[in-house]
Amino acid sequence: MKEIILKYLGIERYRVSHTEKLVSALGAFLGIYLIFHTSAYFLEGIFAYLIVASMGASAVLLFAVPHSPLSQPWSLFGGHMLSAIIGISCAKFIPDTALAASLAVGLAVGAMYYAHCIHPPGGATALSAVIGGTEVQQLGYQFIFTPVLINVITIICIAILFNYLFKWRRYPAYLAQKQATTIKKDDSAISHEDFIYALSEFESFIDISENDLLKIYEVVTKRHENTNIQHHALEHGHYYSNGKYGNLWSVRQIVDWDVSSQSGEEQLIYKIVAGANRRNAGVMTKNEFTQWAKHEVIRDEDNWRRIDNNNE
Repeated sequence: MKEIILKYLGIERYRVSHTEKLVSALGAFLGIYLIFHTSAYFLEGIFAYLIVASMGASAVLLFAVPHSPLSQPWSLFGGHMLSAIIGISCAKFIPDTALAASLAVGLAVGAMYYAHCIHPPGGATALSAVIGGTEVQQLGYQFIFTPVLINVITIICIAILFNYLFKWRRYPAYLAQKQATTIKKDDSAISHEDFIYALSEFESFIDISENDLLKIYEVVTKRHENTNIQHHALEHGHYYSNGKYGNLWSVRQIVDWDVSSQSGEEQLIYKIVAGANRRNAGVMTKNEFTQWAKHEVIRDEDNWRRIDNNNE
């Protein structure tokens, strides 16, 4: 039940180090601190806070997920600028505020899609252009340059400089490609066209770059082993995974040993503790179990972590 609830809520189980979390928080703090003061310098009153609100969302992307396609310079620049233009235009030519605000956000999303610069905070910029108050009305199209453009340039510069201080972070994400290792070329290697085809099959925007997907694939394939566990490696009370993916993945715990009364062959009694057919139990011979099991695993908080051979 817990796993089903987590899936429906969209709670991912991957772990991020405390260092990464603190670095992200520090970067967001520095970015917003400078954005706040640039906005306050050019405009007074509540409008400065409205701009900080949309840039605050951008800070989450640039400093928490700097390699995301949504965080890249063109997404940031194009997303905010297009949204600002659309928002101001709707505010000028549509007298109904509710209609103008709704249309501004909707058109901004469509424009960002077609311009290949999807940046969620752009929706907040379009909205603030409509409901920003008298300060926005007085600025008109100057709003696009002051303070939106200034804020965008400021936060891009901060993101480039700040993320460069940490070797595992590079912004823009293109800079990380120079550090990426390449997959050994063979007949089965995945090509650029394969990635494009796979992503297009989802018929929806996927928030991962081709380069990051390639690195994930490489790490997984390097870690994967074709050999199964040997008979002597099986231990009572330990957990084993079949190493499969998605709904086929399963973890079994050996709970007892037995000897078949018919064949005299040693059998394993196991229970399924995670994945497919969870909470069921079964019996199979040692040979059958070693054919099924790919590697031993242990429980690590909410995840199952593989035990490497050198750690056994």
